[in-house]
Amino acid sequence: MRYFLELAYNGTKYSGWQIQHNAISVQQLVDEAIGKVVGKPTVSLGCGRTDTGVHATQFYIHFDVENKISDTAKFIFQTNAILPFDICVFNLFDVDDKCHARFDATSRTYHYIIHHAKNPFVNNMSAYMPSKIDLGLMNECCQILYRYTNYECFCKSNTQVKTFECKIEKAEWYVCGEFTIFTITADRFLRGMVRAIVGTMMNVNNRKITLNNLEEIIQSNNRRNAGKSVNPHGLYLTQVKYNFISNPVLRLPVIIGQTENNSNIK
Repeated sequence: MRYFLELAYNGTKYSGWQIQHNAISVQQLVDEAIGKVVGKPTVSLGCGRTDTGVHATQFYIHFDVENKISDTAKFIFQTNAILPFDICVFNLFDVDDKCHARFDATSRTYHYIIHHAKNPFVNNMSAYMPSKIDLGLMNECCQILYRYTNYECFCKSNTQVKTFECKIEKAEWYVCGEFTIFTITADRFLRGMVRAIVGTMMNVNNRKITLNNLEEIIQSNNRRNAGKSVNPHGLYLTQVKYNFISNPVLRLPVIIGQTENNSNIK
């Protein structure tokens, strides 16, 4: 039997999603919890992998068990009881044995959250950047992103992938209350792609490079030409879509509210 599990985590204390030999990862704790509940060691496969310090308000995994999980609510309750407070599970889906958490995802959405005044209550949940964001200029950067599909310049060096092609469906900067937010949706993302995009856009914002330079960087296909990756604590994976999961939910971080239709958004 194959199951999809929807979960969320605060990535502050973890080395990212994927199991590491020398650090604690989210996957390690989730697999251990599921194994205790089902009574056998379990190895999950995630919809992607987030870096150290990155958060996910929505993340999907798939895992296989020999016997059907008859009581979904009980499974969720028991798994959450074992997991630490910074990891939780929401929903369990019984799916076809061929369904794949990574390869069957049709799109993924990330939000990058920035605050501009020191605030001890959002440390590790938002990136502190005192400089003012020129929303008009940043959204011009987004228009440039739409012109391309090869984003090798924003990918971590020495990443073994078959292609650097990604189709960006949405990229936008906006203000929500005291926060400035960048959101981006694509069919797939490269390693470190979102943080590198934001870092490069911030160079445009701070007038270190021009819009023409941004276009030249993308055309170069060279990570060395792009900006530094920004702080991971501002980054959230907020939505993953599948054709076989109806009514997908966008799970925004609590610090900016629960819906993008919130009246505070300007």
